[in-house]
Amino acid sequence: MVVSFHRGARGQNALRQILAPVVKEIMDDKTLNIKTDPVDIYKSWVNQMETQTGEASKLPYDVTPEQAMAHEEVRTRLEASIKNMKTITDKFLSAIIVSVDKIPYGMRFISKVLKDTLHEKFPDSTEDELLKIVGNLLYYRYMNPAIVAPDAFDIIEVSAGGQLTTEQRRNLGSVAKMLQHAASNKMFLGDNAHLNPINEYLSASYQKFRRFFLSACDVPSLEDKFNVDQYSDLVTVTKPVIYISIGEIINTHTLLLDHQDAIAPEHNDPIHELLEDLGEVPTANVEMDAKTLLLNTKRLIVDVIRFQPGETLTEILDSTASPEQEAEYQRAMQRRAIRDAKTPEKMKQVKPVVDDSLTLQGKKDKIKSNLQRLAELGKVHPENRYQDLINDISKDIRNQRRYRQRRKAELVKLQQTNTALNSKTKFYNVQIDSYNQYIKTCMDNLASKGKVSKKPGDNKTKKSKQVSQKYTASRLHEKGVLISIEDLQPNQ
Repeated sequence: MVVSFHRGARGQNALRQILAPVVKEIMDDKTLNIKTDPVDIYKSWVNQMETQTGEASKLPYDVTPEQAMAHEEVRTRLEASIKNMKTITDKFLSAIIVSVDKIPYGMRFISKVLKDTLHEKFPDSTEDELLKIVGNLLYYRYMNPAIVAPDAFDIIEVSAGGQLTTEQRRNLGSVAKMLQHAASNKMFLGDNAHLNPINEYLSASYQKFRRFFLSACDVPSLEDKFNVDQYSDLVTVTKPVIYISIGEIINTHTLLLDHQDAIAPEHNDPIHELLEDLGEVPTANVEMDAKTLLLNTKRLIVDVIRFQPGETLTEILDSTASPEQEAEYQRAMQRRAIRDAKTPEKMKQVKPVVDDSLTLQGKKDKIKSNLQRLAELGKVHPENRYQDLINDISKDIRNQRRYRQRRKAELVKLQQTNTALNSKTKFYNVQIDSYNQYIKTCMDNLASKGKVSKKPGDNKTKKSKQVSQKYTASRLHEKGVLISIEDLQPNQ
């Protein structure tokens, strides 16, 4: 769950920054061919000799690792492959250990909690044992899959027809295996005895990983990072902003009602009083209607009090506007109509929030009607002359600058998203073109194979004869003729 969360937008960008340059370097090196299995190296060598000479090799094709290692050419190629693997692994390791500050805070904090909690539960464990578990989370779970399959984890963009080759995947897999052994301080033993020369390198690499894991766990506490403590809620001036839908509010209300005895077993818990005041769960439509009605009423009130001031809202609504006030109001509405006419069609609201064709008195009548409905819904209180509503309006006016800043920030994000979507659209269009071209080529090939040969003057048709040769799929795969078979692993 933790890893999936941090592979979201923010964490994925971190992985891209850390791994993309070195992954691309491996992919761009067409001559790189890392093979650490002596038998694979032996078979590649035999195939190469057969290709160059055009004759079958006199060497046996199926051999054991020991038999393969008996050949100097295999040992030389293995040594060169190990050297290449160390060089590439060093580049990945360097990219990883200098990137500790790029790893999302959440991943690092979880690593710290994991280490501290394990130490508390297993006080006799060594720090190395604890760091292996941290490494399992930070490297093996978080980074390793992105190295093995960078195309699947969006580390690199691969266009249609440009998928990773078998060699590229094998190279990346070999490096990932090396890094995995180094991160867990695991040596090559037993069947991998031919890789013993790498063990010293793995031990040195583990010490680098060890420092990296310790550094990753060295993060500030949540209180320091987000500058909060148990008194923050009491002294905060700016209330926190949350984004929640009407449906989610209703679901929360329902859950609280259904489980209030479990949530608040004490009879005097304030939550019981709050739920009693709220009453039954309203439907989403009622909530939305009330919210829209309140917003429209506030806008109507602003239009009225701009031109007809007074001590209280009820005083303004009950008194008659002067001809001068009515005329000034009409001029303002005309200016608004001209401004609205210049608004692009796509930005216009389907239904205007406030009807500006109403007179000043007409809007006051509309406000009275709305206030009566809002009072029935418990949204406003006539007993204090709707002062709470006026306070809300004044707060909205004070916060207008903040709203504009937030809108600007949202606009920048939308523009960035739009640019990214346009880029992705181009990418997918290229893929579509490539797939269409591929299908056309396949269809042309099928059509050409379906043609038959015919002698001049001969009404009979006969298919051209071809001499067939039989090979097993495994043999063709070893020869490099078959690259892969869909839905089948090479060992099958």
